[in-house]
Amino acid sequence: MSKIWFITGVSRGFGREWALAALERGDSVAGTARDLATLDDIVAKYPDTFLPLHLDVTDRAADFAAVEQAATHFGRLDVVVNNAGYGQFGAVEELSEQEFRDQLETNVFGAMWVTQAALPILRAQGSGHILQVSSIGGISAFPNLGAYHASKWALEGFSQALAAEVAPFGIHVTLIEPGGFATDWSGPSARHATPHPAYEPIRVGRNATRNSIRRGEPTATRTAILTVVDAEQPPLRLFLGELPLTIATADYESRLATWREWQPISLAAQGE
Repeated sequence: MSKIWFITGVSRGFGREWALAALERGDSVAGTARDLATLDDIVAKYPDTFLPLHLDVTDRAADFAAVEQAATHFGRLDVVVNNAGYGQFGAVEELSEQEFRDQLETNVFGAMWVTQAALPILRAQGSGHILQVSSIGGISAFPNLGAYHASKWALEGFSQALAAEVAPFGIHVTLIEPGGFATDWSGPSARHATPHPAYEPIRVGRNATRNSIRRGEPTATRTAILTVVDAEQPPLRLFLGELPLTIATADYESRLATWREWQPISLAAQGE
């Protein structure tokens, strides 16, 4: 049976690739964008199976309305993909309150509102799959991306809790955790805090490291996403690319070593 998808942020990047992958195999997609003109080519090619929806995910009422419109239009929802988001660059000291809040509004609350809007529909069906687009930055952290990491760690936390809450209703949750890919995440889509000269050496070093990484092709992720949504028992987390497992392994081994080293202090803190 073909699937019905609801995907946020379909104008470019992963959202566009996954929407096209679904449409090409005969599924139907409700895809959102802030500028509907960016979806004209998809509408022209798939007029019967693609529903373009104007949406800014930070608008809670609009999120609920868009999800309801998609479910009404297609009759059900099978896959909900919270893909809309962006990267806020800047050292923690450099970030303004508004920049930090805006990052959370899009990357955390946007995903939360769409998820909440979809859950009653999926519960009534007794099925569904929610894909939360996180990042390797959802389980590790690097300089100059504090706000972004805060948003993805929050997404990871509420989504892991969500997975346990909705499993009895036949609903799956998967956190998609890409490494470096050739999207415009660090280009036009990114936002940058006003730089402080004290952090320039850190910024230069981090940029050099990031630029040296071989980036994956977004089109190559299509098969992985289709495989996950078709799986009878999909994973809670899925890395995309070769780098995330290396980063996660080093990070978690370091954490475990530190926790073990300090375990006597931890036990003493419990008291008698």
